[in-house]
Formats: sequence, structure tokens, C-alpha cells
Amino acid sequence: MIFDDQHYDVIIVGTGAGGGTLAQKLAPTGKRILILERGSQMALGEQNRADVDVFKKERYHAPDQWYDETGEPFSPQTNYAIGGNTKVYNASLMRMRDRDFEAVTYQDGVTPEWPLKYADWDPYYTAAEQLYQVHGDAKADPTEPTHSADYPFPAVGHAPVMQPIVEAIQGKGLSAAPLPMSLTKREDDPTGDAEVFGIDRAIAHQNVTLKANAQVVALHTNPTGTEIKGVQAEVDEQPMLFTADIVVLACGAVNSAALMLISANDQHPHGLANSSDQLGRNLMKHLMTVIVERGAAKNDGKFARSVSINDYYWGDEYYDFPMGHIENSGGLLQDIIFAESPPLLSVLARLLPGFGLKKLATGSIGWWAQTGVLPKAENRIYLKQSRKKKKLRYEFTPNNLEAHDRLVYRWMGVLKELEGSALGMRQSTVYPRGESPIEVVGYQCGTCRMGHDPATSVLDINCRTHEIDNLYVVDSSFFPSCASVGPALTVIANALRVGEHLIERLKA
Repeated sequence: MIFDDQHYDVIIVGTGAGGGTLAQKLAPTGKRILILERGSQMALGEQNRADVDVFKKERYHAPDQWYDETGEPFSPQTNYAIGGNTKVYNASLMRMRDRDFEAVTYQDGVTPEWPLKYADWDPYYTAAEQLYQVHGDAKADPTEPTHSADYPFPAVGHAPVMQPIVEAIQGKGLSAAPLPMSLTKREDDPTGDAEVFGIDRAIAHQNVTLKANAQVVALHTNPTGTEIKGVQAEVDEQPMLFTADIVVLACGAVNSAALMLISANDQHPHGLANSSDQLGRNLMKHLMTVIVERGAAKNDGKFARSVSINDYYWGDEYYDFPMGHIENSGGLLQDIIFAESPPLLSVLARLLPGFGLKKLATGSIGWWAQTGVLPKAENRIYLKQSRKKKKLRYEFTPNNLEAHDRLVYRWMGVLKELEGSALGMRQSTVYPRGESPIEVVGYQCGTCRMGHDPATSVLDINCRTHEIDNLYVVDSSFFPSCASVGPALTVIANALRVGEHLIERLKA
């Protein structure tokens, strides 16, 4: 093993929404910062792909094998590259609603209250929107919480195929609001991501070092188990050991928890900072269903998503519990989550030639229905010994299903009402739909929950582990609950918040 002779002030593991954002926040301090990324730079042609080959099996899957609760292997749809999953996400950055930070009553139970409330998050949301150049309209959505500052850029317009549909939805008394989108305004790379707004800005500073193709395989503590003293990685398949005063994990909610579990030692026999037995537990991800409008006007399959409907977010006159969020998919030839589980095209993708598949996709519009879930201790990731190898088990049983079903059928009812009244929408008696499968893990959260009580949480409110003084986690692992909107903006805002804390710590 090679020992790096450079001692760093901070090591950041991962370059996605959490790691990339934190890196640019800390870079101006002049402190020695090392960023370790398992992947390499992703070609523009891959991250902005919009063609029928997006449906090719496992194009955006990791080389790992995880195992479901029955022991069956699967390849997760997660991206190892500089910028992480933000290189292939849809770039919509929504704030959690103010009530999402409270104890929310669902039909299946009550979510835990967050230790920090919306008022605490608002300034960091604003800073995150400024950093990621979010285009939006804070006044168009009745569920949007109060902003201390408006979005830095106005909302983008709807694609021609969507504009009459949006107007028809509004004509039904619903609030079809513009999706807040991160955009660079660059023709070659239009969507904002953690490489553009995070890593590129960080490595412009001479005190920051980025090592790609560097997979961290273990964390080593001091003899008492109170500090991380070494970060072991395979850099271009060469074993190396790095040291730093502070270590920050931003590998994703599954991989950060897995790294802490696999780094178990005599002082932490069940995984690092896991005396609470909460590490890896409370795994959450949205219930997500795509609903396809097959009778839509012809389109190029490449237009951006642009509209959200949250009139059912907290329920409706027929249902007293939260149901969730609706947004359009944009062109189906560029939606990689849809490509994983489209109800109509998943089978046909294996049978049809490219021309036939493209014809179907460009004659359809997709809508995503998203519903939050409750944290459950039995939903978790853990390592299971199998012969000489430890396998990562991923066990997730969905809950809050009735709320999601109601949301799906409410939206199908809206689509039926729109038929014949909106330009470009023809009558259809069937609305193909499909739930995202286990392989879709981009919205995962909760495996290292944040809280005041070390007996029921892994991290404190600064996202430092309760038991290891210099170990932090800044990806979506820290979420105590899972709202119906995507987690990306909250992860970015949290990285900026934790960054402020680390800057003060580094001054000491």
C-alpha cells in the first residue's frame, strides 16, 4: 500500500450534490482539501443523451451488484462519475414544504419531526438556488413555502407541446406551476449539476486536489475509535492510504452507510458510529409511478420537463392525508428513470427496432406521480457474509401505498377530463403506467438519520457522527423523513450549511 505523504485538512469522498457543493464552499478557505471520486469525468454525449438508446438495459447502471431481500442480485441505477447522480438527474430543484419538516400524519403513521425547521433551511435554500442558477417562480404554487428571496432567474417557458396542456390544467382550477430548474445557459451543457457548480469551481483553487477513479474501501480509526485516522482507497486499482483532520462522506445514502458498516473494528463492531443500531436503517425512497398520455401531439422526445402540480400534496376533499407531487417527464427519450420502468415501452424496447420505439416515444407524454414514505427500521441496507465475500443487502418494503394509488388515479382522472379539450390531446381509454423498480435508487435517503439523541440517530444536527469526532456525512443519508418532492435541493442546501460549520471548525 502507498502512503500519501500529504496530510490534508479535509477529505471529501464523493462529488455529487453533497460532496461537490461542499468542496466549492470550503475551497476559498485555503485549507488543503482532497476530493476522492470513484468514477471519472462523464462525456457530454452520455450525460445529455436523448435518443432511443437511453432504453438500452443498464446504460446508467453501476458495475456493483446489490442483493434484494430474497437474495437476488441487481445492478443499481446510480452514477459513478465526477458530479455523481447530478450528471443524469432531471435538474429540477424543489424546496421541501414547510410542513415537511414537522411531524406529518400519513394514513400509515406519523413521520419524525426534523431537528431543524423550514425557517432554519430557508437561507440555505436561497444560497443553493443562487449557486445552481435555479429558474423558477416562487409565487405560482400555493404549496410553495415563503422565500426570503425570489429565484435568481425567471421560470423557463413550456415546450410547444406542453403549453396548451398547461393552460387546460389551469382551466380546471389546478395550479400548474413552473418547475424550478437548474440551468447553466450553456449550449453544450444546459442542465446544472455538481460538477459545473461545485467541483469545477473547487479545483480552480490550488489548495484543492481531485483524484478520480479513486474508490474508498475502508475508514480506519485511532485505537480508541474516536477519530478517523486513515482513508483507504483504490486509486486506479492501486491501494493508497490518505490522512486528514476531517473526513466527509458524500457517497449516496446506500454507499456512505455501506462504507461505515464495512469499516467495523473492535471499537465499532457493528459499523462505525453505530452503537444506536440505526446505521443503514430507515432507508426511504419515493413511491414513483409514471403515467403515459399516449394520445399526445407529436414531439421530438427531447423537450425539458417544466410543470408541477401540487394541489394534492396535502390531500383533497376526499382524502385527509398527504398524497404527493405531480410533474411532467419532459421528452421520454431523455428520461432515464422512465427508461428503466416505462409501462408501455419496457417490453417493446427489447422487441422493437429503434424506429418503432422512437415513434411510440415521440407520440407520448409522461407524468410522474411521487409520494413520500415513512421511515421504517426494517427498511435498510446491511452487509451479509456469503462464503468469503460480504454482500450488500438492500431491503425496502414500500409503505403509504394507498396515498400513492389515490394520487395516481386522481391524475388519471384529470387527464381523462382534458381529452378533447386541450390541443394535441386525443381520446384514450387506457393510461399505461408503471412503478419504478428496485433498481431506481437515485432518490434514496435516511440511512444515517440526523437528530439530537445519539440513541435514535447516527448524526448530530451538523451531520457529524455522534461517536466519531471528525467524521461527517453530507449526502441524503441524513434525512429523518422523505417528503414527496425530490431531495436534491435539500442536499445542496445542507452541504452549504455544514460547510459553514466546517469553516468555523477549521479556524479553531
